[in-house]
Amino acid sequence: MRTRLHDLLAEAAGRSGDAPALTFRDDTVSYAQLWREVQAAAAGLLALGLARDDRVAVYLDKRIETVAAVFATSAAGGAFVPVNPVLRPRQVGYILADCDVRILVTTPERLRVLGDELAEVKSLEHVVVVGGTADDARWSVTTWTDLTVDPAMPESSAIDLDMAAILYTSGSTGTPKGVVLSHRNLLAGAESVSHYLQMTADDVVLAALPLSFDAGFSQLTTSFVTGAHVVLVNYLLPRDVVRLCAEHGVTGLTCVPPLWIQLVEQQWPEEATRHLRYFANTGGRMPRTTLDRLRSIFPGAKPYLMYGLTEAFRSTYLDPAEVDRRPDSIGKAIPNAEILVVRPDGSRCDTGEEGELVHRGALVARGYWNDPERTAERFRPVPGAEGALLPEPAVWSGDSVVRDEDGFLYFVGRSDEMIKTSGYRVSPTEVEEVAYGTGLVRDAVALGVPDPQLGQRIVLVVSPHGDAELDPTAVRAALKKELPLYMLPKDVLVRPELPRSPNGKFDRNLLRQEVTA
Repeated sequence: MRTRLHDLLAEAAGRSGDAPALTFRDDTVSYAQLWREVQAAAAGLLALGLARDDRVAVYLDKRIETVAAVFATSAAGGAFVPVNPVLRPRQVGYILADCDVRILVTTPERLRVLGDELAEVKSLEHVVVVGGTADDARWSVTTWTDLTVDPAMPESSAIDLDMAAILYTSGSTGTPKGVVLSHRNLLAGAESVSHYLQMTADDVVLAALPLSFDAGFSQLTTSFVTGAHVVLVNYLLPRDVVRLCAEHGVTGLTCVPPLWIQLVEQQWPEEATRHLRYFANTGGRMPRTTLDRLRSIFPGAKPYLMYGLTEAFRSTYLDPAEVDRRPDSIGKAIPNAEILVVRPDGSRCDTGEEGELVHRGALVARGYWNDPERTAERFRPVPGAEGALLPEPAVWSGDSVVRDEDGFLYFVGRSDEMIKTSGYRVSPTEVEEVAYGTGLVRDAVALGVPDPQLGQRIVLVVSPHGDAELDPTAVRAALKKELPLYMLPKDVLVRPELPRSPNGKFDRNLLRQEVTA
């Protein structure tokens, strides 16, 4: 019976142990080999004194040991905390201290860079170093080789509702929030997403997103539940993605919009597109022009446009058969989830009425680590349950959507990003979509900044295609032909590149700080 995250690997190893599970650079391990490594690492973690629900932080780039450490933590009964390798030492230190990490898995080089930031992590007792040795008198230091000498793994007593992971998400304001996920959350997500993506053991998935990002980690779980092959890549340049698709015969690729925008500018030889069965978008709306170009690059692949949030993994997807008719839609609920559109009082919105997206079901996370106040704001029941039942928490997304007469959902904007100008509410996405449609810009982010007369004025920050010159006056003139006056940006600012968050999304907070400085 599959009840804990590591059961995915155990089952795959028993079902098809010789099949390739992971590839990193020139190394490929089978499911049987990976499962043995996980068992040995779990035994090592238990020997270090890991107790049920103790946190293990994994601060590594993508490699085979990274995946083994994550699943070994599950097998040992702990909770893993994947830390994005591009974060700065101060950010890493905050995460480790916030969730009282007891064991840190990292490289000697990263350990040295963290330096004094770890002094504030009072809970840290052990450091496991991968790819070398390290001396640090502050903790017990073990090499990965020494950790994995004993394959005899005791059976964990964890159940499916126990904490399996804490994924940190920056959100739009304040300090990062640790989203607590149970084994059931992760398993339900793997089953649901792999089902609608129609994944099989023949798939080869390129893991281009960070494993600390819920959609990035999904590349592992959806593959392992079906016995597919995962190719790990630490994203460097767009052309590396093209090269790896050709080299490994990749059949599935999921990215965020900023990466897709870069990828459509690459030259895609036939051997890189030949095997692609699907491509998927998450982490924001994909510009229509980008989607059209991707469909021409990958004519044999099905496009999956998805919407999700870390607090509930995935929420909706658009059936590829509907893309031509509804390219702006985020689709309908994924399997085993219910998506509601509600007013502030929790009553259901009518067709065509804008409301907040609320997600209920098995994928709803347990809340935010050590933050009951923000947990109570985001995770709360939906009015309407009858009888003497305990209230069931749902995720109130903070995102505004509209449902049409056929039940398809359309993203309007985040409540904390909506621009209020001249008495109107303007979705940044709507302005950005028109900017992309001009064909003049590669990247576009619309922001609302304080204005004494308008309340907020719209500022559009754009970047050019390649080395092309970009005239902001020409961009504004093109927008004026398509947008009503109240939606027309007052300023168009050109930047060679737009900053991105550690998960690859556009960093709206940093851009807003630059614009208002």
